[in-house]
Amino acid sequence: MVLVLIGLAVAVAGWFYREPILGYTSAGAAYSAHVGCSCVYLGGRSLNSCKTDRIAGMEMVSMSQDEDARSVTARFPLLPSQTATYREGFGCVLEKWED
Repeated sequence: MVLVLIGLAVAVAGWFYREPILGYTSAGAAYSAHVGCSCVYLGGRSLNSCKTDRIAGMEMVSMSQDEDARSVTARFPLLPSQTATYREGFGCVLEKWED
């Protein structure tokens, strides 16, 4: 019974703070995507070695690379992803954020 109440309290808090949580996680994913894209396509390194370039606290963000599109996508678990794509002459550009 206690675990059910704790779970309910966490769910209510998550619902109440959903907008700040989505804002912070979207910004963190965008940051990771941009750092990863710049590291791979401008720095010439592997995506695995680029994961160490992110600031502390970004360990939960996973990154994947699409070599055909020359992009890196980052996401927090169960939340929307963000993508940065390398464009000649512009560098790594974030794709439009979806609300």
